Amino acid sequence: MPTENQSTTEAVELLQSFGSVHKNLFRFVQKSAADHGLSVPQYSILITLISEPALTQKTIGDKTFLPKSTLSQAVDGLVKEGLLERQQVEGNRREVLLALSEKGLEFIQKLHMKEGSVLDVFQTVINALEPQEVEGLLKTHNRINLLLETIQLEEQLK
Repeated sequence: MPTENQSTTEAVELLQSFGSVHKNLFRFVQKSAADHGLSVPQYSILITLISEPALTQKTIGDKTFLPKSTLSQAVDGLVKEGLLERQQVEGNRREVLLALSEKGLEFIQKLHMKEGSVLDVFQTVINALEPQEVEGLLKTHNRINLLLETIQLEEQLK
């Protein structure tokens, strides 16, 4: 059984590991965004919408953790560029539904296919791992997320 000090050390090491991976990935996100005339928030919005046909602006804010003002500015810029379409949610004039336009979908697909894109770099990393390592990482990450969500729910109920 690990001592309290060993548990603390493991927790710190794991947090630092996640932080390091996040920092390295974020560098590629920043570069991809800048290379294509996007801000990081705009890139985040487009990436969020690529796997969903349409989401409310509030849902995108929840998924990206972008503050409302940053989100609004980023959305306005993407709509102005013709990459996003927005429409009012039926029955709720305060909700805005966002979706990639045809131009936006083509744009994000081209961006992902480029050599050196975040997706390309991450695919290179995945290809360097054994299939069971990838499977294990996915299982572990899903388990960590589930545990963190459970703890968060328990904290909210207190």
